[in-house]
Amino acid sequence: MRITVVQTNSIHDKAKNIAQALDLMTRAVETDRPDVLVLPEVWNWRGGTTATKIANADRIPGGEAYEAIQAFARTHKVWVHGGSMIELIPGGSQVYNTTCVFDRSGTEVARYRKIHMFDITAPDGTPYNESATVKAGTDVVLYDLEGFKVGCTICYDMRFAELYLALAKAGADIIMVPSSFTLQTGKDHWEVLLRARAIETQTYIVAPGQYGPFVDGSGATRLSYGHSLIADPWGHVIAKVSDGTGYATANIERDQITRVRGLIPVASHRRL
Repeated sequence: MRITVVQTNSIHDKAKNIAQALDLMTRAVETDRPDVLVLPEVWNWRGGTTATKIANADRIPGGEAYEAIQAFARTHKVWVHGGSMIELIPGGSQVYNTTCVFDRSGTEVARYRKIHMFDITAPDGTPYNESATVKAGTDVVLYDLEGFKVGCTICYDMRFAELYLALAKAGADIIMVPSSFTLQTGKDHWEVLLRARAIETQTYIVAPGQYGPFVDGSGATRLSYGHSLIADPWGHVIAKVSDGTGYATANIERDQITRVRGLIPVASHRRL
């Protein structure tokens, strides 16, 4: 199984975001021939005011971004784990932060809404208050990917080991972590957290991230860390994207999962 992480620089321009994602995915299919493409968090809309965010949120199903990646999966006969999209809540003052997954026929096979909201103050004093505009999801979601069991998470979820343990106990072989990690937290926490989640769950961690600047609702420029990566169940980073937009691909091996779980059988040793 070949999986590609796609790294975008999404902004508050929906048409440009869709075009950018489709261009990178097309290039990845042509050069790397993956079975699965994984987009980052909020690839369809990032930044802008609350009003413009809600106005440009996707209807799921049926929105422009939703239909674009659904058609891509169907046309290219690949799986698309659609990172996350800003999902419209009709008549509401909030949106969902939602993953949709499509199989090779373009059929939606899974939908996950981000559980943990990013409400923090960064080291430089910059506040982030995701829950002001985004409604939290509640469901733990896994799906079957041609014999591999895949767990769904989004960005800030990675700081909550109990979610990853729940996915591992449910049989996950791969856990997806589409993200839009801040530059400040990313430089210190991104890779170490992802590698830790891989080691403790003995799964492949697949983490595409947003890269670079975008403008928030106050007109301030914010920066995302990028460094999209794939880590194996031993915690080794086996693929990583350089600075800028781009993509990287790795092979997911059933034998590697089995080998690691045989070497250190933590599932059978767990006492709590």
